[in-house]
This record gives sequence, structure tokens and C-alpha cells, in this order.
Amino acid sequence: MRYRQPWKTLASVLALSLCAGMVQAADKPRVALVMKSLANEFFQTMQQGARAHQAAHAADYELLSTGIKDEIDTAGQIRLVQQMLTQHVDALVIAPADSKALVPVLQTAIAKGVIVVNIDNRLDSKALADKHVIVPFVGPDNRAGARLAGDFLAKQLKPGTKVAIIEGVTTTVNAQQRTLGFRDSMTAAGMQVVAVQSGEWELQKANTVAAAILREHPDLGALLCGNDTMALGAVAAVKSAGKTGKVKVVGYDNIAATKALLADGRLLATVDQFASKQAALGSQRGQGVRRCPHGA
Repeated sequence: MRYRQPWKTLASVLALSLCAGMVQAADKPRVALVMKSLANEFFQTMQQGARAHQAAHAADYELLSTGIKDEIDTAGQIRLVQQMLTQHVDALVIAPADSKALVPVLQTAIAKGVIVVNIDNRLDSKALADKHVIVPFVGPDNRAGARLAGDFLAKQLKPGTKVAIIEGVTTTVNAQQRTLGFRDSMTAAGMQVVAVQSGEWELQKANTVAAAILREHPDLGALLCGNDTMALGAVAAVKSAGKTGKVKVVGYDNIAATKALLADGRLLATVDQFASKQAALGSQRGQGVRRCPHGA
């Protein structure tokens, strides 16, 4: 079964013009979309959504889209933002690889008059406050989404069942929120959370982590994974351990690669957080602003 997270467009955020009062320039705004790993199907879908939106609004703005090589390449993503600034973009839509580490370079972007919009993974509120910057966020409630998947899983388990959580990159807010949502549901249902380990959003890492957890807890009943890529790794580990059908797996993202697994029960549930809409709405927010002069 698949759960869909209710979408919140944050229409009031999209309607704001942070450059109110500036003269509209004759040329089109340039919007940069900087994502996490393009090896992840979720971000491929996000990129496709952004490109489709731009194609439908080609007269309104230009789009530059890029992403890093893997989920933990924070330094690489900082360099990509810096590269976008050298290309004098007017708006920057970012799914940050790290909720804190990206804040300084985004502060630099804002100081140069670039509109910054945060999607997918929320920037750390304290880090933003420390830099005295405000960045609007367009995205789902990750904790609520994970709670939906966890609640559905709990109905398939007996109270007291041992479960484990495979978390994304621990320095990202969305990983933290999804883990909290999974914990919320498991606690409410009386399950035992016997392990929480990071799979760093990656298939192979999650496969290794899941295999180790299964060896340590042979009576484990379920694995709750912070994204579908990690869930694919967990499903493979469950199969290798000869426990398909005995250990249930849930994921998060609703990528196309999960469809067959959902159909035959190897994956119990996932959460659709509308990757293409996040990018499209973030781009819409960027292209709708008045063009600002680039600061020093």
C-alpha cells in the first residue's frame, strides 16, 4: 500500500516578492536548481519536474539545474552554489545536502541579491538565525509523512515486535524528522526500536547496515527506511538473510523502482512527497520575483 503525503504549497510564500520596488529588467530571470545526488531517482524526478515547468513557462524564466555526485558530497554542493553565483543567477532553489553547512554560502548568495528558496530538506533554523537570514521553505511535513508509513506498518505487527530504523544523513533535518515520525508511530503502537543507524540515503550503505542489524537481531520484525533508495538496499538484505515475508520494510519517496516491490509485498509502504512539484513550485517562486541587482 502507498501513502501520499498531503501537499502544502505555501501559497503565501510563493506570492511574496522579496525584491519589491525594484524595476523589472527586460531579460528573463535565471533560476538555478541545485539538488542532492542525481544518482537518486527521487532527484531525477525532481529535475524532470523543474524542466517541465520551465518548458511550460519558457517565456518567463531560464532554468539551470545541477546536482552532486552522492548524498554526502556537501563540499561539492557548496561549490555548485558558488558556480551558480558566478553565472549571475537571480534565484537559487536548493535541496541542501546538509541542513547547516550550506547556510554560509546561501547567506553569501542572499547578500548578492539572489533569491534563495529551500526545498525538500529544510535548512536548520538556528543556523539561519545565527546568520540573520530568512529562507522560505517549500516542502512536505516529513515527520507526519513518516508517521503515516509507520502507522500502517504497525497494523501489520504485534505489540512488542522488534523494529529498526535506517536513517538518512544524520545532519539533515528531513532525516531527523523522518526518524522522529517513525519513532512516534512505533512508540504509540508499543513496538521495540532496537536500532537506529544511518544508511546515508544510499542503497549499498543501507544494505550493509540492514544486513548487520538482521544478524544482531534475528527476531527483527521490520525495517523502517528514511528513503526508498535505502529501502531497496534493505529489501535486498532481507532476501539475502532468507527472511522475505518475515521482515517487513517501509520506505519514503515513492520512486518508480519501488512499484514492483509494492506490488508483491517485498516493500510494504512508501510515502509520496511529490518530488516534481517541489522543484516546480520552487522554480515558480524564483521566476516570479523581480530581478535584483547583484551585490558586491
